[in-house]
Amino acid sequence: MKMTTPISDFIWSYRCKKPLRLHMPGHKGVLLTGCEGDDITEVAGADSLYEAEGIIRESEQNASLLFGCPTFYSTEGSSQCIRAMLYLTLLYAKEQGVDRPLILAGRNAHKTFLSAAALLDLDVEWLYPNENEGYLACHISPVLLERELSRLSEDDVVPTALYLTSPDYLGGVADIERLSEVCHKHGVLLLVDNAHGAYLKFLSPSLHPMDLGADLCCDSAHKTLPVLTGGAYLHVGSHMPLGLRSQAKQALALFGSTSPSYLILQSLDMANAVMASKDFATSLMKTSKWVDACRVKLMAHGINANYSEEPLKLTLYPKTYGYTGMEVAEYLRQNGIECEFADPDFVVMMITPAITEADLEQLTEVLLSLPRREALMQCPPALVRPERVMSIREAMLSPAETLPVSECLGRVLAEATVGCPPAVPIVVSGEIIDESAIECFNYYDIKVCSVIKE
Repeated sequence: MKMTTPISDFIWSYRCKKPLRLHMPGHKGVLLTGCEGDDITEVAGADSLYEAEGIIRESEQNASLLFGCPTFYSTEGSSQCIRAMLYLTLLYAKEQGVDRPLILAGRNAHKTFLSAAALLDLDVEWLYPNENEGYLACHISPVLLERELSRLSEDDVVPTALYLTSPDYLGGVADIERLSEVCHKHGVLLLVDNAHGAYLKFLSPSLHPMDLGADLCCDSAHKTLPVLTGGAYLHVGSHMPLGLRSQAKQALALFGSTSPSYLILQSLDMANAVMASKDFATSLMKTSKWVDACRVKLMAHGINANYSEEPLKLTLYPKTYGYTGMEVAEYLRQNGIECEFADPDFVVMMITPAITEADLEQLTEVLLSLPRREALMQCPPALVRPERVMSIREAMLSPAETLPVSECLGRVLAEATVGCPPAVPIVVSGEIIDESAIECFNYYDIKVCSVIKE
C-alpha cells in the first residue's frame, strides 16, 4: 500500500524555504540539538491537531486505513488517550441517562486511569488478580467477567464499561475476543489500554484489540513502533455512535496541550509509510522467530523466559536461576544492555524490528554467561483487597502529606505516587494502607506514600 506523508512533506518544504521565523518556538530553527529545523508550530498550512482539516487530517486518515477504524493522534502518549477514552465513556453514559457511570477495571491499571477517574468523577469497581499473580498482572477470564456482570445485574447495577490493560507490563494478553462478546451481551463497552501492543495489528492474523471487538482503545505508538516518545493513537470503534466518534478530537483536546509537538506528529506521519510497506509485517514475523529462538535457548539452560504471552516481549523470571530481576538487570547493564524494567521477580525486555538477530544473540550469550545459583524461594507478598473509605476523586483532591511507609499504617492513600515504569499502584487513592500493603511496599522498595492529612 502506497502511503503519503503529508506532515513530513510540509515540514521538509517549510524548512527548505528558510523563512524568517517570527513565530514560536523560540529557537527559530537554529540548530542546537539538530532537530530544531523540523520543530514548528501551527503556521499557515501546518494544520492544527485538534481542529485538523488539512495535512494532519490526511495523515490521521492514513492511520485509520492502516488500523481499520477511526484513529486519532496523541503527542502526549497513551496517558492523554486513556483520559479521552474515559471522557467519551462518560458522554456515552450520559446519553444512556446515567450521570455517574460505573467502570469495571482490572486492578493492574496504569495510574493515569486513576487521575482520569478523579477528574471525571467516575465510580470504579476493581477486578482483582488471581492469588498467584502479582500486582502487574490481572488475568480476567470470560467466565469471571460473566459471573461479575451477572452479580451486578441482580442488584440492578449495569456498568458502563470494562477497562482492561492488555498486553500488561509483563506480557500477559487478555482474551479480548471472548471478553468483548460477554461485554456486548450485557450492553457494556470494552475499553483497552493497548499501550504495549500497537504492533499487534500487523501480525498475521491481527491480534489488535480493535480487530477483536474493543470499542475504544489506545496504543502507545512509541513503545513498539518506530515513533518518537509521546506518539500515541486513540482508536474508536466504527460501530460506536457517530456523535461520539465526532467528539474524539474534543476529548483529546480536553486533556492535551495546545502546543502539540510537530516532531512527534512528523514521526507518527512517517510511521504510516513504514507500517504500510510489506517489509514491516515480514520484519515483525522474523523478529518474532528470533525472540522465540532466544526463549528456547534460555529455557534449555534453565532460565525461565517463558512468562510473556506477547510475541515481542521477553520477560524473565530469574529467581529459579538464583537471581532477582534487579540483579539480572544490573548484570546486563554491565555488559552494555539496558532492559525496560526490573523488580525483585522479573526482568522485562521489549523487542522490535529495530533489534537485529545479532543483537538477540548477544543478549542470549550474556544471559547464558550468568553462573547458575541456588534458586531463590521468596515469593512476593499476597495482594489483598484494601478497604475503601472514600472515592478516588475525593482522595486525590484532598490535602495530603508525604510520609515514610513505616508511618503510613492505617492512613488513607491520597495520590498514587508510583514511578513509571511500571506506574501501577498497589493501593488506590481512597483506600486504607493496611499491614499487607506495607509489606508489599517494602518488598517493592517503595519508600514514601502520599496520605490524606489528619
